[in-house]
Amino acid sequence: MDMEEHYRLQEREIIVKETRALVLDFLPNGYPFDRRPIHKKTAIVQAIGSDHFTLLELIPKRGVTLKLMQEVYIGPDKREDIQHIIGRLHIGKLTGTAKQELEFVVKEIVHGNPGKFIEFFNKAQPLSTRMHQLELLPGLGKKHMWEIIEAREEKQFESFADIKARVKLMPDPEKVIMKRVLSELEGNEKYNLFVDR
Repeated sequence: MDMEEHYRLQEREIIVKETRALVLDFLPNGYPFDRRPIHKKTAIVQAIGSDHFTLLELIPKRGVTLKLMQEVYIGPDKREDIQHIIGRLHIGKLTGTAKQELEFVVKEIVHGNPGKFIEFFNKAQPLSTRMHQLELLPGLGKKHMWEIIEAREEKQFESFADIKARVKLMPDPEKVIMKRVLSELEGNEKYNLFVDR
């Protein structure tokens, strides 16, 4: 398999999971460490998928300028801004700008799509006889876990505010999700609840 075919397969696999991404950094002249002559360099976009938090390296269409936190379509249909997906990006390869933007962009994704995360609180299951998915969230222990389970059995949660109101001493559920996502992106977790590996 040649490199081009490898990239096409990788792009197809990413498209199945992510159709939209938010820009973390836009480098119109490519990476500064790229020693090729300027006319051979391509612009680079570092981005994060809005469905599964996949860190991505993209090539924009010629002449396109992108802003930080701008949403771009990367799905299989006609793309306005992105030429192609180079592939997944390791967090260690993010530029300084992308690292600074990451927390804001994760917050934007969680805040902009609360339904997916409310569903997690409503449907989280045990991982084993000793550990429940809810206990993997920062600041939640067995007491919170049981309170969440009891509250959702009475009535499914409808919002982050609903969770906070019905579970005593519950840390801010939106912030809890954000912290967990960032920790998974940094590779600190054995189990990933939200980030696609």
